[in-house]
Amino acid sequence: MVVRPADSRYQDLIRGTNQRWVGTPERVHVARSTADVVAAVQLAVDQGKRLTVQGGGHCYEDFVFNSDVQVVINLSELDQVAFDPAMRAFSVGGGATLLDVYEKLYRIWGVTIPAGQCATVGVGGHISGGGWGVLCRELGLSVDHLYAVEVVRVDANGKARAVIATSDAGDVNRELWWANTGGGGGNFGVVTRYWFRTKDATGTDPAGLLPRPPAEVLLAAISWPWETLTQKDFTTIAANFGDWHVRHAAPGKPESALFSYLNLNHRSNGQVGLLTQVSGNAKNPEKLYADFLADVTRGVTLRHGPLTNAMGEFAPAPEFEVPQRLPWLQATKYLGAANPILADPTLRGDFKSAFNRARYTDQQIAVWYKHLTRTDFHNPRAQLMVSSYGGKINSVGRSDTAFAHRDSAFKVLYLSYWNEKADDAANIGWLRDFYYESYGATGGVPVPDAVTDGCYLNYPDIDLNDPAYNRSGVPWHTLYYTDNYRRLQAAKAAYDPRNVFRHSQSVRLP
Repeated sequence: MVVRPADSRYQDLIRGTNQRWVGTPERVHVARSTADVVAAVQLAVDQGKRLTVQGGGHCYEDFVFNSDVQVVINLSELDQVAFDPAMRAFSVGGGATLLDVYEKLYRIWGVTIPAGQCATVGVGGHISGGGWGVLCRELGLSVDHLYAVEVVRVDANGKARAVIATSDAGDVNRELWWANTGGGGGNFGVVTRYWFRTKDATGTDPAGLLPRPPAEVLLAAISWPWETLTQKDFTTIAANFGDWHVRHAAPGKPESALFSYLNLNHRSNGQVGLLTQVSGNAKNPEKLYADFLADVTRGVTLRHGPLTNAMGEFAPAPEFEVPQRLPWLQATKYLGAANPILADPTLRGDFKSAFNRARYTDQQIAVWYKHLTRTDFHNPRAQLMVSSYGGKINSVGRSDTAFAHRDSAFKVLYLSYWNEKADDAANIGWLRDFYYESYGATGGVPVPDAVTDGCYLNYPDIDLNDPAYNRSGVPWHTLYYTDNYRRLQAAKAAYDPRNVFRHSQSVRLP
C-alpha cells in the first residue's frame, strides 16, 4: 500500500512520537510482507530516491523523518509473532511492538525476551541497537538471544533482495547477523524479521528455547520531596545508588535480580523518585529490596515517602510505597503503559546518555544538583535518570556482539519533554549545558575510560557529531561502538556498498 500527500492517512504516517521530527516524503509504503519491502526498496533505488524506514516511531533524532527523505517504508503491519519449527526459533516481525511481543510469547509459550520497558517501542531499531530493559541484569540483552535476522539489502549492482543471516558459525552471512546485534537501525538494510533462540538452547519444545520470565515480581516506588531535600542528601542518594551498582555489576550475583530507576527530576517536579523491580526468582525479593534501599538511603537524613508525581515516562505510583508482588506480565504492562505521556500528540523531546563503569564523582553530582535546581528553567518533565545495568549483560565479550558496552554498572539518561515549539531553545539549551558540564573534564562527553564508556546507541544524540558540543577528540562512532566500529564498516561495505541506508549517524563506508 502506498500513501501519498493527498491521502487522508498521510499526516499520521509522516511522524513518530517526537513531534520535533515531521517528514515531507513523496510517499509512504506500508509494507505487509518481506516481498513488499523488497519491491519498495527496489523502486526507490531505481528512481534514485532517498529512503528511510519506520518501525515503532520512537527514534530520538530525525533519522526517519527529515527534509531529505523522499520515501518512507512503514513496517507497522509486519507485526507477526510465531514459533518457526524450521528455524527452531521464535519469529518476530520487524514492525512488532514490545508489549505485543511480550504478551504473545508469554501467553502462548511462557517465555520472553529481555527487552525494553516502553510498551509501544518497535523491535526493529530497539533490537538492532542492543535491546536493553528491566530484565537485563537477570537475563542479558535482547541480542544475547538473537539467532537470526532477515534483512532486505541492496547489492553493488543496485539489486534489492532479502537475506537471512544466522549466528551459525558456518553461515556465509554471519557478519550481517553480528552487525544487527548492536550496530543499530538504518545501517545495513531493512530488518523485516528476527528469530530468537537462546544460545546453546537444546530440543524442539518452544518453551525451552527462550528464558522464562519470573512468575511474579516485587515492585516498589518511593520519593523524596525537593522542598526539603538538601544538597547533601541529594549527593548521598545519588552516590549510594551508583556505588551499589558498581559493587554488583559482575554477572552471577544474587543482586542481578534487582533493577532500579533513580529519577532525579528538575526541582519544579517537586520530587526525586526511586522505582525498583525485583525478580521473583530471587531467594527473598523483599529482603533484597530492603537491603538495597538501606544501602541507597544510608546517611540520608530526609525520610522518603510515596511517589505521587509523574516522572518522565512513569506515572505516579503511591500504592507501591509498600512493596507489592505482581504477576510478571501485569507488572510489565503497568510499567510500560501506565503513563500517557508517549501518547501525547504534541510531545517534543531531547535526550543524551552515558554508560558508567565507576561511580560518578561528587563534582559531577554537584553539577547535577546545580542544573536540576536552576531557577531560570522550569520543566517538571526534565530529568536525569540513572538506570541499572551490568549483571548478565556483562557476561558477554565486548566483540561477541556489535553491542560493545559489556562492563558498565549503570546507564544515565539526560532528558527533557515539552509540548510547544516555542520552548525548543530553552529545553535543548538546558540539556546541552547540563550534559556538557557533567563531562567537562573529558570534553563534554562520556569518553571510554576508567569511569565512563561512551553512549547508548538507542538514545541517539546528533550533538556528538558537533565539535561545539563534543570537544573530546573522540568521534561519535567510538562513543557508540568503541572498538567494534571498523568491523561494522566492513559489514556496511559488504551489505550496503551503495550506502542506500543512511542517516546522520549511520555507519560510514570505509
